[in-house]
Amino acid sequence: MGKFVIKTTATGVKFDLKAGNGEVIATSEVYKSDDACKNGIESVRKCCEGGIEDQTVEGYETVKHPKFEVYLDKKGEYRFRLKARNGEIIATGEGYKSKASCMNGIESIKKNAPEAEVVEE
Repeated sequence: MGKFVIKTTATGVKFDLKAGNGEVIATSEVYKSDDACKNGIESVRKCCEGGIEDQTVEGYETVKHPKFEVYLDKKGEYRFRLKARNGEIIATGEGYKSKASCMNGIESIKKNAPEAEVVEE
């Protein structure tokens, strides 16, 4: 079972969503407060059932928010970002060498986020 890990940084508070094996599958922005970070977690829980917009294919179909956007970064790696209903980015994934691995990351969020416990480090 996955878990949201809340961490204090030099500039605020952020969370990582970790899969059952401990791997980080998504990271948040840095929030100004604990409460704002926890609201971000709830947003991920609600929005992780959104569709997937694959921006790596020509003429891709636009999907309404909430959604995962799959794209290629400057290094040519596949990445995703989860956008809330208001279009704000609420979580991002790491760079993946293959699109299949990126899609697996999204599936892992869909599976883990709804029931993941919240812990503070």
